[in-house]
Amino acid sequence: MEAHTQPIPHIEQRRLLAPTRPVVRTRARSGSAANRRDRTYKYALAAADVLAAALALFVCLTVIGDDRLTLAIFLAAPIIVVAGKVQGLYDRDELLIRKTTVDEAGPLFQLATTYALMLAILDELLILGTLGSMQLAALWGALFCLTLAARGIARRLVTARVPAERLLFIGEAQAYERLQGKLECDALAAELVGRMSLRRTSPNLASRTTDTSELRELVAWTNADRLVIDPHLLPPDDMLELVRTAKDAGARVSLLPNVLDVVGTSVAFDDLHGMTLLGVPRFGLSASSRRLKRAFDVVATSVGLVAIAPVLAMIAVAIRLDSRGPVFFRQTRIGRDGRPFRIWKFRTMVPDAEALKVDLHADNGGLFKLADDPRVTRVGRMLRRTSLDELPQLFNVLAGDMSLVGPRPLIACEDEQITGSGRQRLHLTPGMTGRWQLLGSTRVPLAEMVKLDYLYVAGWSLWGDLKILLRTVGVVAGRRGV
Repeated sequence: MEAHTQPIPHIEQRRLLAPTRPVVRTRARSGSAANRRDRTYKYALAAADVLAAALALFVCLTVIGDDRLTLAIFLAAPIIVVAGKVQGLYDRDELLIRKTTVDEAGPLFQLATTYALMLAILDELLILGTLGSMQLAALWGALFCLTLAARGIARRLVTARVPAERLLFIGEAQAYERLQGKLECDALAAELVGRMSLRRTSPNLASRTTDTSELRELVAWTNADRLVIDPHLLPPDDMLELVRTAKDAGARVSLLPNVLDVVGTSVAFDDLHGMTLLGVPRFGLSASSRRLKRAFDVVATSVGLVAIAPVLAMIAVAIRLDSRGPVFFRQTRIGRDGRPFRIWKFRTMVPDAEALKVDLHADNGGLFKLADDPRVTRVGRMLRRTSLDELPQLFNVLAGDMSLVGPRPLIACEDEQITGSGRQRLHLTPGMTGRWQLLGSTRVPLAEMVKLDYLYVAGWSLWGDLKILLRTVGVVAGRRGV
């Protein structure tokens, strides 16, 4: 739909998509709707934190210990809201389109530590007795786990209740279409309601006065809650005026920094007396980071194998009862630095599955992975739906051929399709899970998977691995795994 309005100075309005549903053209509606949404998230998160603190105190004082409480204990739970506010845990959501709890694991870890320390200092005022070391450890661990769970539930409840956030994109069609695909892929509570195209019409834009009344009217007409801006076509002064106008109109603002698509998010902001630079870390892991990642893999995998040993035994019995053939399936994959290794999985197909592959080969973005493969057995279908067929890869992790989190291990014919800089994905040991699995590997084309792997390697951190593992649990629990 072509817009029939005069273009904003410095902005050529080439195409404006019609709103996705009827809107009321009032200037105040967008800002107030966004404010109500933000307040609802804040109140829900505060209530979740108080509930988590109360439950953690109950576990700490009455389950682990036998302390008696004073009336002042009712002040202990709300203290966490103050601590959370100081850490900015209630102001973060209004900056984000994708509001996730897992990304808060680091700040919540700090919050639990701070809260436990405060309770240790104030225990004589709040408790008739003294908190022991076991009780403090229980308080810290319970609070960290409960705040993660409670905040996740609170966000789900609020997201189901409030209207989807309305996004107005300012930029070119290619970036708009990519953003639209990301929103649809991740099923986010946000919708694109229009696009404006930017084009520099004068080499002296910065010296001209920007009249942004058109933008105000457009935000009101579409009831846009947030402007998503691709800033690379605008000079800094015009970009600043555009952001100020959007905020004055009551809309939130998100910028699309294309540089992060190349260097990843592990950058450091360097302030040179008002001039901001981005410090980009070197590509790949240092020797100490490799040792840390490997130590985490060994410890977590060893504990996990002990915990799930009965599950592994039951799955093995079910496979043998369901169809003839071995319990395990082994296949050659390409590992770190291009070295091949044999991957372990529970067998989910009939024994002659490889012989049938030629007849079933389908174009799936460069990867052979069928969403509904007729070679899969009855037990195999259940294992794939829950991703339990991947559990034997824990033995690959112990052997050092794989990591818990890393690039996807490809078979040789798939690996041969990756050339040039994409080969840098092999800098890390392949993983049981990764960013590709969180999107659903049957839906991720080869080119996109290579980019995800590159950005993972470029921005590796242990907290990043922990967040991916936690998200993988959610994907598997929701039966959205591969």
